[in-house]
Amino acid sequence: MQGQLDTALDGRGRWQAERLADALDGESIDAIVSSDLMRAMCTAAPLAARHGLRVRAEPALRERSFGVFQGFTYAHIAKHWPDEAVRWRARDPQFGAVGGETLVTFHLRVVEAAERLGSEFAGRSVVWVTHGGVLDCLHRAAMRVALDAARSWALDNASINRMLYTDQGLMLVGWGDVRHLDAQAQPLATGES
Repeated sequence: MQGQLDTALDGRGRWQAERLADALDGESIDAIVSSDLMRAMCTAAPLAARHGLRVRAEPALRERSFGVFQGFTYAHIAKHWPDEAVRWRARDPQFGAVGGETLVTFHLRVVEAAERLGSEFAGRSVVWVTHGGVLDCLHRAAMRVALDAARSWALDNASINRMLYTDQGLMLVGWGDVRHLDAQAQPLATGES
């Protein structure tokens, strides 16, 4: 369970970051905003270099804090905190591991950040580099899915997920594009989504 542990990318993660930069190479990008955790900032770096942009660190795009769960395997969590593990796996919106965020608090942080950043960058194309839990919150907000509902959408590392922010809130445009991560894939052509 990584949560907010500040870990670096491994070799596969660095490869995925380069492939992501390849996939978005022909796109018009006005800004790049990233979680301030090292794994997200390192994912954003190749894309920023290709576009001549600075990566803006945004702590509100951090992964959920899982408190005492962080750094342990799911099996270890289930063994040492069995009651808490059940509540976490059931997506109990009010549950937060000791020292961590509840799902409600986390979701509120993410949606508020999305609204703030959406307003700040209105009319511009902005890449957000963030984490699976944050993406889950954004997807739920855009699709109006309850926090405790089972997830039926993918949250792949280095996937391209497209959203639009309007006065009505977030709208989903595209989700879970990982074609660029196929070892045989070619970079997407300009204008292809």
